[in-house]
Amino acid sequence: MLIVSFRYATRTNCLGRFLRCHHHEAWRASWTNSSFDARRLLQTQASADNIPIRKQLKFEAKQRKDVARGTAPSEFAIDHAKLATWELTVGLEIHAQLNTERKLFSDASTSASEQPNNHVALFDFALPGAQPRFQKGTVLPAIRAALALGCQIQNRSQFDRKHYFYADQPAGYQITQYYQPFATSGEIVLNDFDGIAAEDGKSVGIGIQQVQLEQDTAKTVLQPPFEAMLDFNRVSHPLIEIITLPHLHQAQTAAACVKKIQALLQAVNAVTAGMELGGLRVDVNVSVRRRNQNSLGQRTEIKNLSSIKAVEDAIIAERNRQILVLESGGTIEGETRGWTLGASDTVKLRGKEGEVDYRYMPDPDLGPLLISNELVAKVAETLPQFPDQIAEELVECHGLTIKDAKTLVELDGGMRLDYFDVVRSELVALEGNSTINATEEKEWGVIIANWVLHEMGGLLSTSETAFSADRVPAKDLAFIILMLSMERITGRTAKQLLAKKFHGDTRDIETIIRNENLELVHLSEEEYVSMARELLDGHPVMVAQIKDKGQIGKLGFFTGQMMRKGEGKVVAQRAEATLKKLLGLTN
Repeated sequence: MLIVSFRYATRTNCLGRFLRCHHHEAWRASWTNSSFDARRLLQTQASADNIPIRKQLKFEAKQRKDVARGTAPSEFAIDHAKLATWELTVGLEIHAQLNTERKLFSDASTSASEQPNNHVALFDFALPGAQPRFQKGTVLPAIRAALALGCQIQNRSQFDRKHYFYADQPAGYQITQYYQPFATSGEIVLNDFDGIAAEDGKSVGIGIQQVQLEQDTAKTVLQPPFEAMLDFNRVSHPLIEIITLPHLHQAQTAAACVKKIQALLQAVNAVTAGMELGGLRVDVNVSVRRRNQNSLGQRTEIKNLSSIKAVEDAIIAERNRQILVLESGGTIEGETRGWTLGASDTVKLRGKEGEVDYRYMPDPDLGPLLISNELVAKVAETLPQFPDQIAEELVECHGLTIKDAKTLVELDGGMRLDYFDVVRSELVALEGNSTINATEEKEWGVIIANWVLHEMGGLLSTSETAFSADRVPAKDLAFIILMLSMERITGRTAKQLLAKKFHGDTRDIETIIRNENLELVHLSEEEYVSMARELLDGHPVMVAQIKDKGQIGKLGFFTGQMMRKGEGKVVAQRAEATLKKLLGLTN
């Protein structure tokens, strides 16, 4: 196999040398003078002024946002009044790598993280005489994905050849399911808490036209300026392509749709990874039409978007471009376009191929794919709860806001939610109660979520590290929360204890409290009153604003000052209650 890999690489390099040498001067001149945009090949470009890359990306991101809002001069900027007369229509094609051990049509491993061209079968190289052998195990995660999207599984589907020439597809065609996909007629419902645009109201349903199995292509590793290396480990990695109906009319909602589909696929363990690790890629089909026009406008396709934000930004840019072209009397060509990091517009890659150009035909080497109703029912029984169901349970049973519930479900591939559950169990065990009532469940749920999401999240953010349940053992966090609820420590001390454990302190919580004298020594009522009165007397203007103008929010300033002055001995609730009493705010 190593010899085969070397021979293919040698042939590719010889072809590259031939192309570089043939009519060399004319070729270089045409390259220099052409309108070809290097951003087609490179995701980022070197700055002529050697601007630091982080600063450059921030500047480009601001430019992009300004253009989208219509607040910056740009070739493709558009004002909102003009925008209101047009309707955007978007359809999505989402390609997701399935979580399987073997490739779709060979028994080679799907590992993509090892040395290039180490997991390649004869068929993956398209060597003469090599034939596809469908791996039955690959259909199970595909069925899980289709069921999560509400699709109907077809008992009989077939594989087709999609013909095109490109170096990453050595056979000259891709095996897919164009005519008879294995799943059709699904739907995904997006709610306001999923981050859809305000124009779409509380919820919107997006139809899933079909889900089809297909093989992935080789990975192209660019070697600027003129060379590319091919890694065939990825060839025939099982993919599903999810094709939505053109039901999306807002860029923000389209991005929310991709995010929710990704969460669903991960929840049912159908995919290897999300967009951040390259396991999911999106093509978007974009068209615009006048509000009073019945037929859809000519669509263009933007290929290979690799982040949620890129989906939204690319749609906005292409929408604006199409509107300006039509407003100026031009026509929209059916074509494939590209989008690059930091750009404010899309760029043409090639004319759009159609069904005839791809010469779709049934694959003669593969029989039909037969899926029984019994298999579908068995897979459906094993599906876990979907993200929306879990979020609803967190709201109803544990008292979380829908925002916190969604965040907890989506963060860290579900690991943060598992951590929440373990902390809750540890806290119940430490309390010595085998059961707690519904009210206590919600009270504890809100408190635990705050610590798991916000306090722990703040430490993760400042340290720029990924979440790990081992960083602060769940039992330690539960004990910190319990000590705080029993008023043995203050909130400030609790945060200090969490930070100590987060940064590697191996002592148990009680030892830290004892050794560093952190246990709360309760102040008397007189001491609270004296401290509060002194602060109020020192800020008469703020006192008047609270009492005369009802600016109750300023009470937080005095509470914070009391806690700082008390050096860990002041309980926030008691401080606030004392202040309200002195200000005459109690009933």
